[in-house]
Amino acid sequence: MLRATSRSSQDHPSGVTPLPAFGSLEVSFADRQPVSRCRAADPRPPYEFVNPSRFVIPPPDAVSPSPSRILLADADAFYVAVARLTDPEGAGRTPLLIVGGAADGRGVVTSASYEAREYGVRSAMPTAQALRLCPGATVVPVPRDVCSRKSREIRRVLGNFTPVVEPASIDEFYLDLTGTEQLYKGEDLTTTAARIRQTVIEETDLSVSIGGGTSKLVAKLAAKRAKPRPGREGSGVFIVPPGEEQAFLEQLDLADIPMIGPRFQEHLARYGLRRVKDALQHDVETLVAWFGERSGQWLYRRIRGRDTGHVEGRPRAKSLSHEETFAVDLTTDNDLERELLRLTSSVARDLRAKSLRARTITVKIRDADFTTRQASHTLPDAVCADRPIYETAARLLHKLRKARRTGARLLGIAGSHLAREGDSTRQLALFDEEPVAALETRRDQTIAHAMDEINVKYGRKGIVRAAEVRSKNERESPQ
Repeated sequence: MLRATSRSSQDHPSGVTPLPAFGSLEVSFADRQPVSRCRAADPRPPYEFVNPSRFVIPPPDAVSPSPSRILLADADAFYVAVARLTDPEGAGRTPLLIVGGAADGRGVVTSASYEAREYGVRSAMPTAQALRLCPGATVVPVPRDVCSRKSREIRRVLGNFTPVVEPASIDEFYLDLTGTEQLYKGEDLTTTAARIRQTVIEETDLSVSIGGGTSKLVAKLAAKRAKPRPGREGSGVFIVPPGEEQAFLEQLDLADIPMIGPRFQEHLARYGLRRVKDALQHDVETLVAWFGERSGQWLYRRIRGRDTGHVEGRPRAKSLSHEETFAVDLTTDNDLERELLRLTSSVARDLRAKSLRARTITVKIRDADFTTRQASHTLPDAVCADRPIYETAARLLHKLRKARRTGARLLGIAGSHLAREGDSTRQLALFDEEPVAALETRRDQTIAHAMDEINVKYGRKGIVRAAEVRSKNERESPQ
């Protein structure tokens, strides 16, 4: 448990002082040596954690157990809100707003205003379908750069309340406030969450809904309950107190539980299980008999709010990807291979910029009829140079095109199973020598780094491969 101690034990013999009483405080675990400081320039929380990575965790027997205090801050209609901030005179004035795609109906909906959702518009829906449902809507592209900047602003604000903040996505952030009760003078979690929410609104002009509980699962479900809805007012905060997880979950459908998708829902329905309270009537042995060892055990824990996942303050990226939606469907292999090469260069450049390498390459293609297909291949060793990534991706694209040859409206490539530069991902060889058929040669690495240096100096298009450029005859020929 964190404990705030004053510099003068004479004034406070108990060693515990309310934080606002001093401008500079030391944070220590029990009677250990202080390891970090909290500054309270403003007598009101939040307090700034200075160099939180230096916190030292004491042995388990030195800490009195207390329930976890987990929050999820979820930005409200994030893409819509950012689009309105970006264009207050246009997108900011229309209630029926669709973000993603184009006014001519191409593309896919990324988000929609609450008013547009009343017409049935949903994310991942083709924009053409969304416009048929809501013909009076205004369509604007996703302001990606501004979205990234506003996401960083939200995280920065949250970091003033706790050093442990985990981005779950661009607009969702988990916070771990476990052990901070005395830091916040015994303030209940609902009050802390309300102050966090108000601070985010004041400093970013964006609204967030905050859910909380003793696990990430409960916090996520609580955040959904806290979300504003047309005709329903609320504080934007919903906290499930410790010990009330099961009572909270009993009110939900099984479909509300993350990772219970349509197929699993069908399987559950065969046994008459549609609501969480239906499943709670059965013991773990019955669930295992019905759904198998892994799924049965998982469901038994899940419907009771048990989640062993921890909030990770510095999670490593799981994948890096780039994709492109085309204004006109691409039909020829040459055009698709050219776009694939361009996307490969972007992914490879990002890997090298982050000192990462990827073992698994995935190619995604969305056909003209919105059918999305993908293929993946895992290499024996991780790579970051353009050539081995492109050669793998080109084989995957050929496989997808062979299975179904039609116009493509989207193409994407991703690298996953990431490793840090210098980490070994291949079994050690008996002798210290380069494999005969190395996936990535020193020549590949030299060329890649030389191109990176040129593009850093002259911009991202300072140098490109000739294959990325269409010839004059290709530009003039019809698709």
